Amino acid sequence: MSLDYRAPLRDMRFVIDEWIDAPAWWRSVPAWEDLDSAMAQQVLEEAARFVTERIAPLNSAGDLEGCRFENGEVLTPTGFREAYEGFVAAGWPTLALDVDAGGQGLPQLLEVALQEMLAAANHAWLMSPGLTHGATACLLAHGSDAMRRDWLPKIASGEWLTTMCLTEPQAGSDLALLRARATADAAHDAWRIDGNKIFISGGDHDLTDNIVHLVLARLPDAPTGTKGLSLFVVPKWIVDDSSGKRVANGVHCEGIEKKMGLKASPTCSMRFEQALGWLVGEPHRGLASMFVMMNAARLQVAMQGVGHAQLACQRAHAYAHERVQMRAVSAPANYGGEPGQAAPIALHPAMRRILLDLRSTVEGERAIGYWIGYWLDVAARHPHAGERQAASQLASLLTPIAKAFFTANGFAAASSALQVFGGYGYIHEYGVEQTVRDSRVAMLYEGTNEIQGIDLLVRKVLGDGGEALRALLAHITGEAARCAASGDCALRDAGVRLDALAASVQRVTNEIEQGSASDRELPYRVADDYLALLGWLLLAFAWARTLRIALNAPVDDPFYAEKRITAHYFFAYPLAAFDHRLKLIEAGCRASLPYAGQAFVD
Repeated sequence: MSLDYRAPLRDMRFVIDEWIDAPAWWRSVPAWEDLDSAMAQQVLEEAARFVTERIAPLNSAGDLEGCRFENGEVLTPTGFREAYEGFVAAGWPTLALDVDAGGQGLPQLLEVALQEMLAAANHAWLMSPGLTHGATACLLAHGSDAMRRDWLPKIASGEWLTTMCLTEPQAGSDLALLRARATADAAHDAWRIDGNKIFISGGDHDLTDNIVHLVLARLPDAPTGTKGLSLFVVPKWIVDDSSGKRVANGVHCEGIEKKMGLKASPTCSMRFEQALGWLVGEPHRGLASMFVMMNAARLQVAMQGVGHAQLACQRAHAYAHERVQMRAVSAPANYGGEPGQAAPIALHPAMRRILLDLRSTVEGERAIGYWIGYWLDVAARHPHAGERQAASQLASLLTPIAKAFFTANGFAAASSALQVFGGYGYIHEYGVEQTVRDSRVAMLYEGTNEIQGIDLLVRKVLGDGGEALRALLAHITGEAARCAASGDCALRDAGVRLDALAASVQRVTNEIEQGSASDRELPYRVADDYLALLGWLLLAFAWARTLRIALNAPVDDPFYAEKRITAHYFFAYPLAAFDHRLKLIEAGCRASLPYAGQAFVD
């Protein structure tokens, strides 16, 4: 039995080549006309080789060793710096960066696949370089010419790493409460930043020779609230104008958090004391500039959920097929065991149910996550502005669903996998308990999952009159129609079911919109369940399309046979969660939430 991470390259190829049919679209993009399935697969194979050989072996050891805070500096676990140097030398940070900006210019779709591999193999290691892509996009979109000339090449290449400094002790997710201040420094044509930030991933480390912090702070004339926030680039080290030597820039790490998980990733408390910073974008428009970085981070966090689920599924499957306990109630015809003998636990119904749940979740989410990456590529590369706008709108709608739904399922998958291991799952050597601990934080950062639900329903659905939702439902009902027209009864039933799910979503959305006119709290009350409802709808969409493709594949190919089995299972069992969430939303439309617990307040 091997518990080592193995990249699911066959399923990745299926999603990219067949489920999305991305290579056909790549041929229409001048920059990608030579990019085909074989080349994309070669890229993913090289990524998988690097990840499995250099990154995955550090996961367990890094968790045990953790980071150290000594003399105001952070030291990462053994091997982390060398692995990062190899990552940069191989050019992985620039995979999807435009050629004009010094990158390789490959599709975001491949970047999404790479992020899944890294998260599954070693989530803690990924935390420090994870913001490179978003920071690069932010500076490309809003940085000055000098920033793009002097800073961007080092950031984009990975030579310098970046952070995103938002949270302060008194202001968690409420950025309107931020207090960090910026005052003008005319001598340096810059600003002096003062303030404290907490929960800063990679706020200090020994992976690179410099760290560039993107910091939200207020100018002296800033209005209150989020409209008064400006964004600044604040490096840990700067070059002294008079001596030409590198000097510290008033950026101090006060300590690192002792955490439940991700122990090999430094989560830092930071103090900025008269640190020189340079304005990114327009004054008081920092949040808009930062959103470029935040949106990229949210999709990466979504793929962290897929990575956790993949690792959990992989390890549970390996263990369940080797661990022998108790006689099986039934067994497949090709099972070679003797009657009455103890059987692998993978044959027991309870364990089969968990393994199928894990598989149907991770493979369905992979399809949807890669689909978002595809729409980001369309938004960036399509020749027609209207198509670019529609693709961007769809990706924007899908991102909060993926972030919250995938990460919740990633944690649930890790917990279910631990159950498969029984008592052994509670022991570090088997790895799954670390995945449980590491995966939980993904539901909290880059906007808690509750905030994602509000963003989805209040801003993305009700906020635009349902335009983006109607576009999504058009894709889903189009697939439903193709499935319903099939001669295969199971696929036909899946198509009819999918169409009914889409109709239910539209109906309950209308009810929420109408009810919110007299009940302002309603959309906030049902937002979590609404996001999960759309998550299950998307998984149904993923598996309906998968079943349609698999039914047209060779009958004797075991890969497609497993797809058919899993699709049938998904529509028979897990999809019942859609109806559960729908009932909760309908209950929320009928009844308000009470205020409870006052008796416990002195």
